[in-house]
Amino acid sequence: MAAQPRWLDAREDRAWRVYKHAQEQLDSRLRRQLLQDSGLSEAEFRILAMLSEHPTGRVPAGELCSSMGWEKSRLSHLTRRMQEQGLIAREPNPTDARSSLIVLLALGRKTIEDAAPQHVQQVRQDFIDVFTPGELDLIGDLFERLLHHFAEEPDGALDEA
Repeated sequence: MAAQPRWLDAREDRAWRVYKHAQEQLDSRLRRQLLQDSGLSEAEFRILAMLSEHPTGRVPAGELCSSMGWEKSRLSHLTRRMQEQGLIAREPNPTDARSSLIVLLALGRKTIEDAAPQHVQQVRQDFIDVFTPGELDLIGDLFERLLHHFAEEPDGALDEA
């Protein structure tokens, strides 16, 4: 007989539901505003931002997949569309013939440079400015703890559940 689940008590349920609802609302607001302001999806913005932050503007496709937490097919589909828009290019990877580099093009750099100020203003308005500096520190500490917890779990832990 399977063990009974540890149901959430009222405080735990409130914390979980409020967190989920706020996170969904924040993500929705930021995605909608980003698309309205720049015409970029959140995924396109993230790729352009990562490339623009890299000193060479060139990142191996596998590294992008890992840092985004995506499957290769998702990155491939999105980068193909971004190539067609002239934002990025693909180049052979000189250090690994089996992979390619994703390269930020001039139009991609201009696009992220135009989009970033509006996006950060929206992040500030809808998240940063809602909290005190101490609360921001606490939020950072709490979510770092959660990320450390995930990093300590063995690969496939979710598959076993």
